[in-house]
Amino acid sequence: MTNSCLDYRLTRRSLLAAGGASILGLQVSDLLALEGSSHASKAEHVILFWNGGGMSHIDTWDPKPGRPTAGEFSPIKTSVPGIEISEIFPKLSKQMQDVALIRSIAGTQGAHERASYQLQTSYLPAGNLKHPGLGSVVASQRKSLGDLPAYISISGMGRGASYLGQQCEAYYVPAPGEKDPYLAFPDGIANVRGNKRLEILARYNQKFAAANRDDRLAATKTSIEDAVHLMRSPALEAFELGKVPYETIERYGDNAFGRGALLAKRLVEKGVRFVQINRGGFDTHSNNFEALTRHGGIMDPALASLIQDLREMGKLDTTLIVMMSEFGRTPRINEDVGRDHWPNVFSCMMAGGGLRGGTVIGSSDEDGAYPDKDPVEVADLHATICHQLGIDGNKEVMTQLRRPMKLVDNGTPIAGLIS
Repeated sequence: MTNSCLDYRLTRRSLLAAGGASILGLQVSDLLALEGSSHASKAEHVILFWNGGGMSHIDTWDPKPGRPTAGEFSPIKTSVPGIEISEIFPKLSKQMQDVALIRSIAGTQGAHERASYQLQTSYLPAGNLKHPGLGSVVASQRKSLGDLPAYISISGMGRGASYLGQQCEAYYVPAPGEKDPYLAFPDGIANVRGNKRLEILARYNQKFAAANRDDRLAATKTSIEDAVHLMRSPALEAFELGKVPYETIERYGDNAFGRGALLAKRLVEKGVRFVQINRGGFDTHSNNFEALTRHGGIMDPALASLIQDLREMGKLDTTLIVMMSEFGRTPRINEDVGRDHWPNVFSCMMAGGGLRGGTVIGSSDEDGAYPDKDPVEVADLHATICHQLGIDGNKEVMTQLRRPMKLVDNGTPIAGLIS
């Protein structure tokens, strides 16, 4: 029995390949093929927690007490009568009045890369065509409300923008709380001297672009201009977690996940539309319960603190929090005390964003093996998120090959979640 899966390990080359089409620098105005109907938005921001590897649904959002598949964790009561979740989320259980659980996602893909692709784009992989990730879709339709980028990815790279263009790519934060060395002049270079260098660079680039007709130059120009604008913005203070009281950091958790959740809150305060926090380690073919105990100890305080703080700030209704993974884990516990890949049914957690809190959508069967009631397709998750943001998922954009593609692959908003 292997303890990891090779197709889940991302390389720099594969990441570049996933986002390679974005360097064509196409403008959104050129990409729009058909203007779909729009509607009033209920949410303004999304915070997506991506749990890479395939998080066990039975040991988190969909416990099966008394069944052979239940495992080592007990369910606990929540602030909503009748809704129980795993004991690894004691603090989050007190926030359940603002949380919605989807327990009947009907997946189709059991390989990490294909399933991750579908969960993050709504599409299945299709040859050389790379579909944009959800964050890039949101960035293409809902611009940032401030100086910071519309789409920021923390502790890992989000899915690339592909045919939506360079302007819809994620700004990458490798370690929340650490200063980005690329957003300041090097030591010893004063602002006056640094600005002079940027002026010289702009003149050289303009001269080169005039003599060379290459669409990729537009993407480069966009990247440089965005970086210079960002490095001069006072909104960069949002990244400076060193200025946050340590009591707050401790409440979220003094670790990459806790700091990422805290940073996400600060970023949406500054107008960022889509923040993705990435965490791996859920490919639990062995020692599943030991691993999830550690994960719960890290995720629980961060999620509970985030929901509580956004509520107290009056921003929870306009900030949609989503936690999802590419598939679930097998009902059967293997000989290594692990669970294997299981796409047939799995769960997703959502909170805020104008959705109905204290809600459970669908159910799996008594062993958590297959959907029992109200199955939900992967694209329905994307359609629901877009609906809350006032984005028409059926809008078509034109790829660089002049092929129209919908923002969402034929999904339908989940009626039971929409208030």
